[in-house]
Amino acid sequence: MALSPEDFVRRFKAERASAVLRTHDRHAARQAMEAAIRGGFRIVEFTLTIPGAFELIEEFAARSDLVVGAGTVLSIDEAFEAVQAGASFLVSPVVDEAVIDEALALDVAAMPGCSTPTEMLRAHEAGAPLQKLFPEQGIGPSWVKQTLGPMPFLNIVPTAGVTLANAADYLRAGAAAVAFVNSLFGPDDVAGENWKAIEDRAAAMLRAVRGT
Repeated sequence: MALSPEDFVRRFKAERASAVLRTHDRHAARQAMEAAIRGGFRIVEFTLTIPGAFELIEEFAARSDLVVGAGTVLSIDEAFEAVQAGASFLVSPVVDEAVIDEALALDVAAMPGCSTPTEMLRAHEAGAPLQKLFPEQGIGPSWVKQTLGPMPFLNIVPTAGVTLANAADYLRAGAAAVAFVNSLFGPDDVAGENWKAIEDRAAAMLRAVRGT
């Protein structure tokens, strides 16, 4: 499902969470994400470190019930190829104005990684409608609340470090949405092909965030 940046932000806020997968096993990537989808996730992200990531994006983006994004986007070439494959949003671990500009030109949402209020403001002023809190550094929901105090126009999305236990607290602190990474796709479960554990965890995570 292709969405404009504005529509994606609205959809992300409504869904409250995304599933972000990083693995070096392409076969496992497909099965792990399918498990998260069975658990209820409809916004999903494949990092470009996954072998065959563009093909996976294309495959999942063809489904009308899903919004698919690309993660670890570090160049304008990667941004272009991801959108050509069907990505509706581009996530980066850093603030790179060139990648943000390319996302704007391609009419998709950019979500650069920011670890300070200064970086978040820089990303916002560059045109990124969402600001990924990365790395999370254990600073917790209070950091989100304090940052939004003087800058309520930000759309902060905590990622690494978000768990079933703290996700709802981040949303109550004002986060636009949250993203689950390793806490959803446990490396042992992915390696052991324990898809049911991922499906059950996905359902529990969505119950937690949608109950806020």
